[in-house]
Order: sequence, then structure tokens, then C-alpha cells
Amino acid sequence: MINETRHDLKQRVVVTGLGMVTPLGVGKGEFYERLFGGQCGIGEIKSFDTKDFTSHLGAEVTSFSPRDFISAKNLRRMDRISPMAVASARLALEDAKIQITQENRDRVGIILGTAFGATDVTVQFAENLLGQGPAAVNPILVPNTVMNAPAGHASIELGFRGVNTTVTHYAVSAEIAIAYALEEIRRGTADFILAGGVDILSKFYYESLTRFHALSPAGGGKEGSRPFDQARNGFVASEGCGILCLESMESARQRGRDYYCEIKGFGLGSSICGPTQWPRESDGIEKTINRALKNAEIIAAEIDAVYAAANGGRDLDIVEAKSYENIFKDVPKKPAITALKGALGESFSGGGMRACALALSIKGKTLPPTLGLVNPVRPLNFTVNKQQDIDIKNALLSGISFGGTYAFLVFAGRDGQGA
Repeated sequence: MINETRHDLKQRVVVTGLGMVTPLGVGKGEFYERLFGGQCGIGEIKSFDTKDFTSHLGAEVTSFSPRDFISAKNLRRMDRISPMAVASARLALEDAKIQITQENRDRVGIILGTAFGATDVTVQFAENLLGQGPAAVNPILVPNTVMNAPAGHASIELGFRGVNTTVTHYAVSAEIAIAYALEEIRRGTADFILAGGVDILSKFYYESLTRFHALSPAGGGKEGSRPFDQARNGFVASEGCGILCLESMESARQRGRDYYCEIKGFGLGSSICGPTQWPRESDGIEKTINRALKNAEIIAAEIDAVYAAANGGRDLDIVEAKSYENIFKDVPKKPAITALKGALGESFSGGGMRACALALSIKGKTLPPTLGLVNPVRPLNFTVNKQQDIDIKNALLSGISFGGTYAFLVFAGRDGQGA
């Protein structure tokens, strides 16, 4: 156990608040009940017509009312993606019992990941510009075409003025944002940082994925999300936002706040592969996991659970499974593995939603099931059919992106002994 000197408590980073807008509901209560209860957020796309596409399923956010979280004045200036981020940030602050004041607002920040940003607004902007000329472009559209619009709107609406950064790195955008926030809290550049990820579904984005033959049912078969399953045939696209509130352990104790979990460390890495390809070899993933374990000062045998990146893709799932086989081959008790994208789909910045779920897992001592998994690609300790009771001392949050980029984070219970 780490010695709890005053210096160590400043260096140790904990999660004290959660906020989410997801296909399984808004806020931690509804999200927890539905996800851990085995419900699926995937269904027929309703927000745009898919009749000309080969895929028709998606995980859409359907029960979200931005007016419940955002002032009417500011909402008029926002696109569709930003309200999800603003609402999630507000919920995370409220959950952490943090009020923004004149005294603390310069020490509250946000680091948000987004893989593709407001694709709906970007398409509208381009169509107006190219079709009718600059005079036809609505000026309000312009600020919302940039990737940092959601984080910017969150700081404006909520009134904080600390670090404000956006990470755009494909399918590990949210995981890298959380790692970045962890280091900023350790360095003492902020007292509280909101970290996570947000992305949305749009017709242009969905059609692009179908043209790349990325979505199920790529190559034929039944459409659906089947992480780690032998019958997997592509992923199901999704949207949503998940944000954690991070602060030092010393800060949480001074405020008298309980915490969901500690974030002990992270590892970043990469492999050589094409920009739209998933890695085929497991070496790079394994090296990155080992970096995360070293940074967290633990060994593989101390990992109790893994929140996998698997999304039902033909290449990602098999290479990830091989990585776990190799990493945990000498471990007597294999960690339990779950993959949430069977319930939430693949939003590419979904690491924020998965991180919130992992925090809830540690606090509630349970893992949600992997939906869509019937015949595993490898004989690993998968959580299937129903949630699994488990006391999680240390867990791995996995981030693997096409283009061969990796980000793994180690989450832990209270002092490494469960929450």
C-alpha cells in the first residue's frame, strides 16, 4: 500500500463525480440501472433515413432534454454535440458537490476527447458555403465546426476558467483526455478537472462508416454488436458523453467527499498499421498495458477486471483477446473481462462512458454483462448473460484505436482494497 504522506495524497487522483448522457439514459442512476441490468441501447436509427445503407442499427441518445441543463440564451448558440457535453459536465460537478465560485473558477478545468466532433454542423456549413457562397453561411455555425466547441460551451455555461483542452485521437480520444487530466491534477495545475469524451451520430458520419465497410453486417450475416464473438461482423455506431470529475485525494478528504475510485496510472503506445486499419499484432498493445501497470506500480496478477475495447470488429476483437491471453498467461486467477459496446455501440469517444461505468463497477462491486457474446473467440474469463459480483481492487480500462494507437488506464478501489 502507498504511504499516505501529505505529498502522496496530492499525487493520488480520485474520481468524485460522474456525469453522462448516453443511449441508456441520462445521469448515473438510470445509466447504472439499465447497463448493469443487461439492457441494450442499440436499435433502429430514428434521427435520419438509412434505407439506402446496408446498416440500419445505432445506439442513439433519445431521452435527453438540453433545456433541463442549459440556459435558453446559451442553448441557441450550440450545435447538437455541445449540450451533451455541457449536461454531463454539470452532472459531474453536481455529483462531486462542487459549486463554481469567483474564488475557485480559475482552478476548475475540462479536458474532453472527441473523435469527430460536430459532423452534422460541418456538413451543413460546407453545403451552404459551396452551394450558395459565403453569404449563405449562418455565422453561428462557424464556431461549432471546431473540435473544441463542446469543451468551450461547457466552460461558458458553467462559469469555470481553468485548463480547457480538447483531445482528438480517433477511438482513444477520451482515454487520452483522462490520462492528460490525471497528470494535470498530479502537477497541481488545477484543483478539479472534468475529463471524458463526447461524439454524436449524423447521417454523413454513418454513411462514411458504411462505405468503409466498418459497420455490421460487413461481409454479411445478421446486423448487431457482438464483442469477442466468433460471429462478429462489424460494429454498431453510437453516440453519447461520459465525464468524470477528478481531484487529488487530499482535496477530496479536505472537502469530506467520498470517491468512486482512484486512477492509479496510464500507458500510451502505438503500432504501425494503416490509418483506417486496426492492429493485427498484439505486441504494441501488450507493451502499452505493461507501461500502464508500471506507471500504476502494480503487476498483472493484481488486475481483477478489464473493461475491454472490443466492439464486434473483425480485427480489433481478436488481437485484443490475444493480448490478454499473453499478459495474463502466468496469472493463476484470470481477471473478469467485460465489453460494453455490445450495449452502447462504438462512438469512438465512448471511453468516457466506459470510464464512468468502471467507476460505478468499483463502487458497486459488480461488472455489467457483455451483450452479444455467445461463442467467445478465446477462452478468457468473460462476463456474459448477467452482471457479476466482484470486489475490484484494480481494473484496466482499455483503449485501442484504428491507426494503431493505444491508451490504457488503471483504476483502483479505496486504497487498492475495493470501494
